[in-house]
Amino acid sequence: MKEFIGSPGTVSGLVLRIGQCAFAAASIGIMASASGFSSYTAFCYLIASMGLQGLWSFGLACLDVYALRRKRDLQNPVLVSLFVVGDWVTATLSLAAACSSAGVVVLYAKDLKICKSQINLPCNRFEISILFGFLTWLLISISSHVMFWILASV
Repeated sequence: MKEFIGSPGTVSGLVLRIGQCAFAAASIGIMASASGFSSYTAFCYLIASMGLQGLWSFGLACLDVYALRRKRDLQNPVLVSLFVVGDWVTATLSLAAACSSAGVVVLYAKDLKICKSQINLPCNRFEISILFGFLTWLLISISSHVMFWILASV
């Protein structure tokens, strides 16, 4: 079986999952610290999506730690197909949430110019949170492609 960078049960896979979890947590933390985020459905969707992504990534990081400590191989077809489905679902949700939130921020900042006229709207925090959402999606997309190629090679 071919060894891919980011495979489950490897150090690179663990680093990838920890990065996903950390960026998702950063996105949630920054968005939740911004006042008035709950007034916008897209921002709530981003928090929900990043929460799911954080839980998924944390669970797989724990599985990677277990596999590394016990020197177990996690690349059997049933387990890898579960990883593929989970990664593709969370990747799709993360991209949709980040894009919808970015659309709202672009609408308010560029088109309606609400960010400049209302001092209480923390547009910078929204933008940073969305950036972390896109970074989370970038890492999960790498992971989902690696899992797909592992499934194809099993």
